[in-house]
Amino acid sequence: MTNNDIFKKLRVALKFRDDDIVEILQLVDFKISKSELGAFFRKEDHPNYMECGDQVLRNFLNGLVIHLRGTKDNPKIPGEVLLGMATATSKPATSKPATKNTEKRDFKSKQMKKVDTAISNVKYKNKKRS
Repeated sequence: MTNNDIFKKLRVALKFRDDDIVEILQLVDFKISKSELGAFFRKEDHPNYMECGDQVLRNFLNGLVIHLRGTKDNPKIPGEVLLGMATATSKPATSKPATKNTEKRDFKSKQMKKVDTAISNVKYKNKKRS
């Protein structure tokens, strides 16, 4: 398993975006651009693929520890940090889904009104003829 694979799996497991990873790397004074990060997450056969070195992964892991645990002066509880991230990334409840559901119901009811009730339902039997 390569450093790129480990980095990708951590990114997916922790639901990090490129901005989050850049901020975590800045906690350990390691500056990297989003385009450089994108090169790590590409497929190996892509022309812009770049191999993730040990230094990048090491700094990310050290930054992740600081991000989750905090510093000695300002300690954090990792579980609360992860829960805070989950609630921050989840979509807030809005009225849009409710309107979509009512639009679907309205459309279905309109379509049902257009159905000709004089025609009886027909059951089709799919039998193989031998």
